[in-house]
Amino acid sequence: MASVPSLASNVNQRVADALVSALPEAGAADPLLRRSDRADFQANGILALAKKAKANPRELATTVVEGLDKGDVLAEVEVSGPGFLNITVSDKAIVETLAARYADARLGVPLNPDAGTTVIDYAQPNVAKEMHVGHLRSAVIGAAMVEILEFTGETVVRRHHIGDWGTQFGMLIQYLIEHPHELDHKAAGSDAEASGEEAMSNLNRLYKASRALFDADEEFKTRARARVVDLQAGDEQTLALWQRFVDESKIYFYSVFNKLDMDIQDEDIVGESGYNDMLVETCRLLEESGVAVRSNGALCVFFDEYKGPDGNPTPLIVQKSDGGFGYAATDLSAIRDRVTNLKANSLVYVVDARQSLHFKMVFETARRAGWLNEDVHAYQLAFGTVLGADGKPFKTREGETVRLVDLLDEAVDRASAVVREKAQDLTEEEIAERGAQVGIGAVKYADLSTSAARDYKFDLDQMVSLNGDTSVYLQYAYARIQSILRKAGDHKPAAHPELALAPTERALGLHLDGFGELLAEAAAEYAPHKVAAYLYQLASLYTSFYAECPVLKADTAEQVENRLFLCDLTARTLHQGMALLGIRTPERL
Repeated sequence: MASVPSLASNVNQRVADALVSALPEAGAADPLLRRSDRADFQANGILALAKKAKANPRELATTVVEGLDKGDVLAEVEVSGPGFLNITVSDKAIVETLAARYADARLGVPLNPDAGTTVIDYAQPNVAKEMHVGHLRSAVIGAAMVEILEFTGETVVRRHHIGDWGTQFGMLIQYLIEHPHELDHKAAGSDAEASGEEAMSNLNRLYKASRALFDADEEFKTRARARVVDLQAGDEQTLALWQRFVDESKIYFYSVFNKLDMDIQDEDIVGESGYNDMLVETCRLLEESGVAVRSNGALCVFFDEYKGPDGNPTPLIVQKSDGGFGYAATDLSAIRDRVTNLKANSLVYVVDARQSLHFKMVFETARRAGWLNEDVHAYQLAFGTVLGADGKPFKTREGETVRLVDLLDEAVDRASAVVREKAQDLTEEEIAERGAQVGIGAVKYADLSTSAARDYKFDLDQMVSLNGDTSVYLQYAYARIQSILRKAGDHKPAAHPELALAPTERALGLHLDGFGELLAEAAAEYAPHKVAAYLYQLASLYTSFYAECPVLKADTAEQVENRLFLCDLTARTLHQGMALLGIRTPERL
C-alpha cells in the first residue's frame, strides 16, 4: 500500500520551490495551482506575491520559470498575461504516475494523516412505523459518507438513532396485552423480504386498531396512559412487550435496508431508549452549570439569536414541566455518550434540513456545557426534500406518503426492463440480479449526485436512462471496459511511458490522477456529491477516449497495451468510486 503524490502536488511543489528561490525574503508562498483549459495547469500565485514584494509580476514570473526544476515532469512552462504560468506536464510523467497508482491496491489514494474518530448518525426509522421516501436520503447519504471516511483513514462508528420510545407505546402495548396474537407471524420460515412485509403489515394493522380504540374508548385511553407510566418505571411485563415491538420493527427495517443493498448491524442500532439512564444526569449537569434554567417549571436553554414570531427568545426545552423529557435531553445525552465513551472527535448527523434549528440549539448547548469544544465538533449534514415530478414533496396520487419499499421495487422493475432490452446472452436470473443492481444504484446515484442540501426531483425515467448523469451510464462504461479486457486475448494492460499520448488520453490520464485529492476533499467537506461528479466526468472522458483512440486495433502492440492499461485503471477507479457510493458495478450488462 503506497500513497502516490499526484502530478498536481508534484508541479505545485516545483513551482513553490522556484518561488522561494526567486523571492527568498517572501518565505513560503502558495502558487495557487489549478487545472486550466489553456494548458494542464495554471499557477496564479505570482500576482499576489509580486504585489506584496512591490515587484513587476511578469518579470518575477520569468525569473520563476528560469529557476524551475523541470525534471521529466514539466514539458512546457510559459508566462501568460500579467504573470500567470501556463504549465504542461510531459506524457511520460502522466503515464509513470498512473503506473504507480495502477500498482497499488488503493490506487495510490493516501490515508488522512489527521484522521480521528467520527460518529455518523444516519438511517433513523421509527419503531412500529413504515419507512417512506423521507427515510431514503439519510440512509443513502450516511452510508456513502461512512465508506468515504473509512477509505481515507478515519475510524467511523455508525449509529442508527431509531425512534423507539415515547407515549405512543402505552397505547400499542396495552392493545397487545388485550389482543395477544396481533404480532404473530403466519408464514413460518419465509425469506427476509416476506418476513419484513408481514412484520410491517402486523404493526400497521395493530397501530391503526389501537389508535381507533384510543380515540373512541375513554377507558382504554386511561389504561393506555397508565401503561406509559409502567413503561417509564421499567415494569418487567411492559418492557418485554415493548421489546417485541422493537424486534418486530427490526425484522422490517432489515428487509428494507437489505433491498437498499445496505449493511446495518444490530450493535450500531442505539435508539432513543439507549440514553434513558443518562437523561436525569444530563439535566442535572446542565442546571448545575447554569447552562439551563427553570422557566414555568420546565428546564430550558435560551438563545438571544433564536426568536419566535412574537420576538421572544425560543428556548430549547430539555425537560418539560411535568417531568417528561423531550428530544433535546436524548440528543444531548447521546452527545455526552459519543464524546465520553466512544471518544469521538467529530459527530456527523445526517438529518433533514427542516430540523436545523433544533440541532443548532443542541450543538450550542453542548458547547456551553463543555461537551463540544475545539477538539470535538458536531456537524449536521442537512439534506433537502425528495420532490415529485410536479416539484412538490413526493406523494402518491391519493396524497399519501410514498412507501420506500414500493419506490425501490418500481426502480428495480424499470431497470430490469432496460437491462433486458440491452442484454446479450444473459439468463433470466442474471437479468433479475443486474436489474436490482442497476435499479437500486440508480436511486442512490440520483440522490448522491445532488448536493445534499438541495431538494431533488424523483424521476425514475431519468434515473434509469443510459444517457446523461446517471449511475446506469457509469455502470455501462464499466461493463464496456470489462468487455474490451475480455476480448484482448494475449494483449495485457501495461504502461508505456515512452509513448506519446493523444489529447483524449492525456485528459483521461490527468483526471484519473486526481482521484485521491478529490476523495480527500469529499471527506473533509462531507460532500459525497463531489465523488459522483468526479465519476460522471471520468466516464465522459473515457467515452471521448474510446471514440477517438482505437484500443485493440491501435497501431502497435505497445499502444494496445498502454490503452488497455488506461482502460483497466479507469475501470478500477470507477469500481472503487461507485463502491464508496454503495453502488454495484456488474461485469456484464
